This record gives sequence, structure tokens and C-alpha cells, in this order.
Amino acid sequence: MSIHLVGGGWPPRDAGAVFVPFLEECAQRASASGRAVPRVALVLVVAERDGGERYRDDFERMLRDAAPVEPVTSLLLEGESLETAVLSEIDGLLIGGGLTPAYLDAVEPIIGQLRLLVADGLPYLGYSAGAMIAADAAIIGGWRIGEVPVCSEQCGEDLDQVTVAAGIGLVDLSIDVHAAQWGTLTRLIAAVEAGELDSGLAIDEHTALIVGEGALRVVGTGSVWSVHGGDDGVVVATIGQ
Repeated sequence: MSIHLVGGGWPPRDAGAVFVPFLEECAQRASASGRAVPRVALVLVVAERDGGERYRDDFERMLRDAAPVEPVTSLLLEGESLETAVLSEIDGLLIGGGLTPAYLDAVEPIIGQLRLLVADGLPYLGYSAGAMIAADAAIIGGWRIGEVPVCSEQCGEDLDQVTVAAGIGLVDLSIDVHAAQWGTLTRLIAAVEAGELDSGLAIDEHTALIVGEGALRVVGTGSVWSVHGGDDGVVVATIGQ
């Protein structure tokens, strides 16, 4: 089973094609447990209830269109936290997009149990914010380093300074998302150049990085950008599909 990191993009293209490998793994786990349809915990953290309910309905509909699935949704308001019951009797975990610091706060009480389940083979998909917080060292927002703007203020996630926090710890590379579309690749480059991070990956929208046994896989219509420090500065390359 794998960790699937999606760079965002709403609504998803191609009937949710970047979610299909994750849902296939969930179906395999469900079959091993005697379930015909996989139960997938869907975690969404929203600023307000009405718009959040529409987001939930659209997300659940997209998943059902992509593959047979039973979403088990936790819809939280920003500032609320998850309980470990969300991880009971599920075949996969999908953490969605929104305000990244709020998602990290929401999952903090269950991180230990979450890591144990993923290590035991529970498929995980992080979409946008859910991808960012999957890292050991998670970029959770910010648009400046010192007084220098490194990306658009609209990408700051209510934070001024680029902020790196302890994440869930499922992958050892820091993750940024909406790379080409929002220009957040420059935030990752600047963070590595400033020594805030050693390295990281920036994922385009409508694109998934799949981390499992063997080589990294990229699916979808965009690119995954690898950023690391070199002898002569920061090195940027793409990971091929």
C-alpha cells in the first residue's frame, strides 16, 4: 500500500483519475477484510459550515464517480480536532484541502495512531493541505522569508513568514502544492536556499505523487518538482511520469 500526495486542483479532472490508484488500494484492503465496498475516511476542515457541506457533497460525489466507495466523512470547522474513532473500520484515509495550519491542528491528536495504521498498510491520500502535512517537516504556509516575498501573499495560509512545523511524518521530504498554478515552487526554492529545509517536492495541480515500494510514481497531467541544495546553489528538476 502507498502514500498518495495530490497537488490540488478543484474540481478534479478526468473524473478524479488521480484518486483512482488510491481507491484501488482501498478496495484491495477492503476485500481482505471481507468488505465488498471500501470504507474511506474523508477528513475536511472548513471555515464555515454551509460552504463546507457543499464541498463535502462535491468531494463525496467525485469519489463515487471515480470508483465504488463508501466515504465516511468528518467535516470539521477550523479549530476543531479529530478523535481516534475516525480511524476505526476503514480501508483508507483521505485528508482534503483548505487552510493547512488548521488541518495540522485537526490531526494532531491522532498522529500517533495514524502513523501506526499507515505503517501497517492503510492507504493514505493527502489532497493539497493533506499532502503538505504528510511530511516530517511540513510547510504549512507563509509568503515571506524575513522581509523578502517568496510567493504571492494569497498563498500564505494566514501566515506571514514561511513556516515549517512537525507534520504527520509519513514522508521524509517536505511537500508544497499548487506548484505551477499558484507559484509555490518559488516558496520551496527559497526555503531550501535559506536553510529552512534541506530538500522538498512541489506538486502541480491535477497531479499525484505515489510513494510506495520501489520507485516514486507520478500520475496526472502536471509535474512534480524536486528541489535540493547543491554545491553551486539550489538544484531544481522534475520527476518524470
